[in-house]
Amino acid sequence: MKLINIQRVLEEWSPLSSAEDFDNVGLILGNPDDIIEKAIITLDTTEKIIDEAIDSDCNLIITFHPLMFKGYESLKSEEYVRKCIIKALKNNINIYAIHTNLDNNPKGVSYHISKKIGLRNIEVLIKKENKENLGMGIIGELRDEKTEKEFLKYLMSKMELSNLRHSNFTGEKIKKIAVLGGSGSFGIEEVLNKEIDCYVTADLKYHDFFKSNNKILLIDIGHYESEKYTKELILSYLNKKIPKFACTIAKTKTNPVNYF
Repeated sequence: MKLINIQRVLEEWSPLSSAEDFDNVGLILGNPDDIIEKAIITLDTTEKIIDEAIDSDCNLIITFHPLMFKGYESLKSEEYVRKCIIKALKNNINIYAIHTNLDNNPKGVSYHISKKIGLRNIEVLIKKENKENLGMGIIGELRDEKTEKEFLKYLMSKMELSNLRHSNFTGEKIKKIAVLGGSGSFGIEEVLNKEIDCYVTADLKYHDFFKSNNKILLIDIGHYESEKYTKELILSYLNKKIPKFACTIAKTKTNPVNYF
């Protein structure tokens, strides 16, 4: 199958126009006319991922995070990016990124998290350009309310977490929840303006936790951890739309954050 046909399938699902302005989505490296034998799906493109693609006879890497974002003036400061590009070129491997256009998809990254933790009555948290069904994050409700500690344990089980960070307990029950995969500190003001009990996201800084102001429970589950099921989401879509297309999820762990 030609790469351009795979691109069309992905972009029908998550159009490039839905991506944020800073993002670098679509075909990052390669030739749309290349015949793709097999694809590998990953959250990040690293040298080890490219090695896995070579060993698995994959000539297409579908990555969630792009190798670089718009505005890069030089690869000198990002040595790993330069090495990845050189290795991919030498081995005729194409690289395609589907990132914030999938974040903004109403059935995308945050929706997938909401299903993992059993939210109901869902709606988009931060609508993109006043479009009802396009935007970042999801708001939903648990079937039954939980205490804060009960919810933390529940969340860790459903998302398969070994740890998480959270703001001070409010003493209130948890029922209505907002989720936003990846870096979500920009959504705190939005959730504070809504009747939400808890906000689950990632990459919160020290001072972000003060913003809860005892009104909401803020939970940081980790960037990689919040997006790790995105690979399944992409694979499931491709299997549905192109059932005969050979595609696999990368086995290599790409999370650069380690815990001791």
